[in-house]
Amino acid sequence: MIDQASHTAMANAIRALSMEAVEKAKSGHPGLPMGAADIATVLFTSVMKFDPKAPHWPDRDRFVLSAGHGSMLLYSALYLLGYEDMTIEQIKNFRQLGSITAGHPEFGHATGIETTTGPLGQGLANGVGMAMAEAKLAAEFGPELVDHYTYVLAGDGCLMEGISQEAISLAGHLGLNKLIVIWDDNSITIDGDIANTDNTDQHARFKASGWNTLAIDGHDPEAIEKALLTARQSDRPTMIAAKTTIGFGAPNKGGTAKAHGSPLGAEELAAARLQLGITYPPFEVPTDIIDDWRLAGLRSTRDRVAWNERLGAADSELRAEFERRTAGDIPARLDRAVAELKKQLASEQPKIATRVSSQNALEVINSALPEMWGGSADLTGSNNTRTSDMTPFTAENRTGRYIHYGIREHAMAAAMNGIALHGGLIPYGGTFLVFADYCRPAIRLAALSKLGTIFVLTHDSIGLGEDGPTHQPVEQIASLRIIPGLTVFRPADATEAAECWQLAVKDRHRPSVLALTRQGLPAIRTSYDEENLCARGAYAIASPDDATVTLFASGSEVHLAIKAADLLEAHNVIARVISVPSMELFALQSPEYQAEIIGNTPARVAIEAAVEMGWHRFIGDSGAFVGMSSFGASGPADLLFPHFGLTAKAAADAALAQLQP
Repeated sequence: MIDQASHTAMANAIRALSMEAVEKAKSGHPGLPMGAADIATVLFTSVMKFDPKAPHWPDRDRFVLSAGHGSMLLYSALYLLGYEDMTIEQIKNFRQLGSITAGHPEFGHATGIETTTGPLGQGLANGVGMAMAEAKLAAEFGPELVDHYTYVLAGDGCLMEGISQEAISLAGHLGLNKLIVIWDDNSITIDGDIANTDNTDQHARFKASGWNTLAIDGHDPEAIEKALLTARQSDRPTMIAAKTTIGFGAPNKGGTAKAHGSPLGAEELAAARLQLGITYPPFEVPTDIIDDWRLAGLRSTRDRVAWNERLGAADSELRAEFERRTAGDIPARLDRAVAELKKQLASEQPKIATRVSSQNALEVINSALPEMWGGSADLTGSNNTRTSDMTPFTAENRTGRYIHYGIREHAMAAAMNGIALHGGLIPYGGTFLVFADYCRPAIRLAALSKLGTIFVLTHDSIGLGEDGPTHQPVEQIASLRIIPGLTVFRPADATEAAECWQLAVKDRHRPSVLALTRQGLPAIRTSYDEENLCARGAYAIASPDDATVTLFASGSEVHLAIKAADLLEAHNVIARVISVPSMELFALQSPEYQAEIIGNTPARVAIEAAVEMGWHRFIGDSGAFVGMSSFGASGPADLLFPHFGLTAKAAADAALAQLQP
């Protein structure tokens, strides 16, 4: 441990940079960085294992700033530790357009930022996923290659958000002893004293969920280090309640909400500098203090070199597999396995629900890719996410490939993001499509962070039947399609389901949703095609040259479009049929291909058991939409479709109406 004088100077460097950057930006949150600077200094200089010169070292400890509004704490530490891309100019440009020092930490902007945080509680759940990934990979590859901790700094707001309860109960149930959460217990939120809104006994809460808890003075470096080292020896996850003063050092605003979410102001900033003994000019941390920080940043170099030696000495097959998985490379055997499955499906032409088709595809994919790590939010038998070779991942069985997340949709989605961020595994998890609303914040962050998380959302329409409108999604598919950077797949049959899975697995930098049916669907693709047609986003099932109608559909409505084309033929009207498994992938195609698929027939009809939003691109102002404009109803699926006008005849009639003079 460093001496008290050096610690104070190093912690004050974080405080100085943080309050000065916020002041220069004229916005931000100085209170948390000033209050938690002692915690960060001990954690980064004496406890954590990492190397700024090799920031992607697979066996580094992970640090998650769940209270992302305190981003200057992280940015200051990264600069002081010597991360090359975090320069003093970036610190000065905090919250400015084009800088890597965004208002809240964003994964991919700078090395050392392990996850995107800001929406409170998300980082905590990400940390749970990271700790799960560490435990799983350690069981696979051994502690010689995988042996690290996940540290989460969370605030009062993180612990108030509902996702936190889902996350901590899951972590406690799984016994994730390498997860250490430091609660910045400063008793202040934006609205004032925490007593205004909450009086939860957090120690009792965490203990009830299977955690170890400790309480310390968050400004005592010796107590901080002792608690962190004690937590590392626990057989359970640990929460350390670190009592701090928000805005520590600010003589008038410290300890109050005035230090939370706005600059201190020139007068209070000057007073804080005086009280803390900071005499150097703004953004000019003395060389001796920077040297101490940079030296601390090199603490783990020897550990990394030893780890590299262990990796080099490992069995060649184990080493190759570890390196492939940590790099995120997908082997060619995946494409071969999917091709064989497609040939089988073309021969058998099964009439099954796409959730079952999804499970059949996963049987093949999971056999080819050991990194596939599945789960469900207590809907395993409905989501069909568990394959025959999967055993549960538990506190006793770390090798298990299936996660029982329980009824914790939000934490499941955020934990899967943490797994994806950790690397070495491809997470997928299931729930009903209507419960995407519970997952949405994490789905959005997956897209923002460019993570390859896969969300399996079944029971995708009124086709689920008797459970009724509370469980029948009508607006969810459209609401997911409008999230930038998210690929939404709605396959029409078993072949499309296999192709959509292939695309989702191979895209490691874009999250995917697979919207799948409960009800059985006929085979649409009846012959083998080597090309993955779903990769085009939309493609022709039938496209005669003399067509005067184009019928667009996705998922369970593609077979209705084919039936509608048959009905139109009886009226001597020729129709094209276009399957649209992914609007997002279609939007990425060339303008020429898009124009070819949309065509120029005088009549166009889109069919989907959901709201119309998104179909205008296909049918234009004059086309017709056959779908939902209300919530559903409780009843058998085969009665609900005609009840709501979702029939082949309705689609044919809509086309004929457009052809009338």
